[in-house]
Amino acid sequence: MTASDVTLPAIDPKVGLTSAQVAERIAEGRTNNAPDPRSRSLSDIIRANTLTSFNLVIGTLWALMIISRAPLQDSLFGLVIVFNSAIGITQEYRAKRTLERLSLVGEARPMVRRDGVDQEVRPIDIVQDDVIVLRLGDQLVVDGPVLSGEGLECDESLLTGEADPVYKHPGDEAKSGSFVVSGSGLMLASHIGLASYATQLTAEARKFSTTHSELMGSIMKFVRTITWVLIPLGILLFASQMMASPDWQVALSGTVAGVVTMVPEGLVLLTSIAMAVAVVRLGQKKALVQEMPAVEVLARVDVICVDKTGTLTQPGMAVTDVVTLDSSVDISAALGALGASEDSPNPTLGAVTAAYPAPDGWTTEELVPFSSARKWSAALFEGHGWWVFGAPEMLLADGDPVRARAEDSARMGSRVLLYARAADGSVPDSARGAGDLIPAALVVIDQRLRPDAADTVKYFLDQGVSIKVISGDNPLTVGAIAAQAGIPGGADAFDARHLPTDQAELADLLEIRSVFGRVSPAQKRAMVGALQSRGHTVAMTGDGVNDVLALKDADLGIAMGSGAGATRAVAQIVLLDDQFSVMPSVVAEGRRVLGNIERVSDLFLTKSFYAAILSFLTVFFTLTKIYEVEFLFLPRHLTIITALTIGIPAFLLALMPNTQRFRPGFFRRVLAFSVPAGFVCAIFSFTSYWLALREGNPVVGARVSAAITLFLIGWTVLLLVARPLNPLRWAIVLSMGGLFLAVLFIPFTAKFFALTLGTDSGTITAVGLGIAGSLVLFIGRLFVERRGLVDSH
Repeated sequence: MTASDVTLPAIDPKVGLTSAQVAERIAEGRTNNAPDPRSRSLSDIIRANTLTSFNLVIGTLWALMIISRAPLQDSLFGLVIVFNSAIGITQEYRAKRTLERLSLVGEARPMVRRDGVDQEVRPIDIVQDDVIVLRLGDQLVVDGPVLSGEGLECDESLLTGEADPVYKHPGDEAKSGSFVVSGSGLMLASHIGLASYATQLTAEARKFSTTHSELMGSIMKFVRTITWVLIPLGILLFASQMMASPDWQVALSGTVAGVVTMVPEGLVLLTSIAMAVAVVRLGQKKALVQEMPAVEVLARVDVICVDKTGTLTQPGMAVTDVVTLDSSVDISAALGALGASEDSPNPTLGAVTAAYPAPDGWTTEELVPFSSARKWSAALFEGHGWWVFGAPEMLLADGDPVRARAEDSARMGSRVLLYARAADGSVPDSARGAGDLIPAALVVIDQRLRPDAADTVKYFLDQGVSIKVISGDNPLTVGAIAAQAGIPGGADAFDARHLPTDQAELADLLEIRSVFGRVSPAQKRAMVGALQSRGHTVAMTGDGVNDVLALKDADLGIAMGSGAGATRAVAQIVLLDDQFSVMPSVVAEGRRVLGNIERVSDLFLTKSFYAAILSFLTVFFTLTKIYEVEFLFLPRHLTIITALTIGIPAFLLALMPNTQRFRPGFFRRVLAFSVPAGFVCAIFSFTSYWLALREGNPVVGARVSAAITLFLIGWTVLLLVARPLNPLRWAIVLSMGGLFLAVLFIPFTAKFFALTLGTDSGTITAVGLGIAGSLVLFIGRLFVERRGLVDSH
């Protein structure tokens, strides 16, 4: 089709806006400035980290303790709000800044025409009435009418769900969120910023969040449960404390100690911090994480679908050979004309353009741009007729000798294209096909395997991650490259033109085959869906516009930084340096987050369970008048015990290396550990408290006994959670024990935390019960692990 123009009375599409007109629109605020739905402001970060349900509970109790003029030591728990919020705000803001800096590097740059010059700008720098130059692979960032086009086709599936590209004529509306899959053209930016279609569509759908993940979902499931338990149990505990001691201030102190300890206040914080730190670490490796939950998904991936070009092979292509099939034509001139026929050529045509300059006397009259779906393009040159350039197997019949010659070169890993003249009377058409052709040449384009591809592939295979190569190239070419990279099945690549359309049959095939060629964009998407239907967690890597749909549907989309703007826009992770070799580090970071959060979840939920059980026992014995008893601990006791057995070590463990592979059943495993551990902690510390009272010790002395017992069992819980123990983890565990001994034997700290030792017999009993409880927990845990009843860390 010939380029045609829609004439605007105020703006010439050939010139675009002038500098003065741009400045005028900027002054009027008519810019494409819309808030990023994946990010949030500093004020939002502060609000999210301070106005939480946990902070509300702890803050209320803190205020009550202050109002009751409780000792300073019993109000120390309130500092948890300050420290947790400060750390959370700092880490998340740091991650936000890292994302913003990296986003500037990986950001898609639309091209606008101003003062007659085409220039790339940031999306936010587009102003209303800008003339946008549309190129192959561009994702539209504003709405407006098409001004002109040469075979312009846009994929609107991300907006409408319709997979077929939409042909765009002058005057048709082009919507933001769609992307160019064929041809080129111009459009007018009429609806920008908040008025654009994609911005309105995604403002609520794609928000920056650290909670929309399976990991956070499991944690919040427990949080909601404990919240419902906490309120009635807290009321009953206060009533029991009023019965045990008529002094409301003493009753409040006991209630606060029980309720505050039930709150896993640091768990959600540490999960967010671990993800934020992962974002920063990945940023240092030039991996841009565009959605925070992607960090978690990294650890769950068990299948990676890779596109050959740009992932297994190095960026860039070069023409290495041209096999002339028709000596009657000037192949060099014909190839030069082909290279000059498109304003925004794909990488393959770009290689031809670089090798062959545009000749004189070859004027392009009409064009059928390249499409990933049909695998060919065509151009009508004045005085020279129609020429077609594309995949031989898509243009020639089976058994054609030219196809056999092309396949010989493809087996070496090269990309081989047919350049052919249209037979007399044959007119290539995007809908009806290329028609009858006269082969003129075979163009061999070299693609080199990345030096690090084989090592990266070996890492994933060793880790039990399957690799599926799904490429639009010739199956022989794809198979050769896959074999060089060490991917199983490279020698037996499957031609996707024969793929079954039934999802179940496709999934069966994908379980036994790993390398596929001639895969269309729709088939890539279907293959991702078929793998997911079998329970696989699928990552998809790609760089071309033909990868967009599969990237969007995959559990984790990973785009190359040099890829099409549309791929970078829909991916959760962008490898800014195009280094596939960074992928093992990316996966390892996800595993570190998931494995370490499971460790700290064991600690925090054990605390919640033993606090709930101790509160229940106190309520039960007091309200039934079996034995009226004040709560076992003062807030200051649990402040120091939980700090040394949970808070400090959990923070350190959450950020340590962890190469453990992902295992399903996170929530089940955490409960299987924390429920019995919490039960042992509660029963033995309550027994220690009760025995001390029975021996005639005052409540103060009995509380010290209970605190010693609880710490010893809590320290054993830490020891179990920290496994496998290495020198660093041993240092953490032993230092926590040393700090508690220091608190007990330094007079100032012992008095400050009300942990002054009483009689030798009482201390020996407390230590004995602590050791007994630790042995019960340790031996019981090892027994169930060796019997295979639960998984070990």
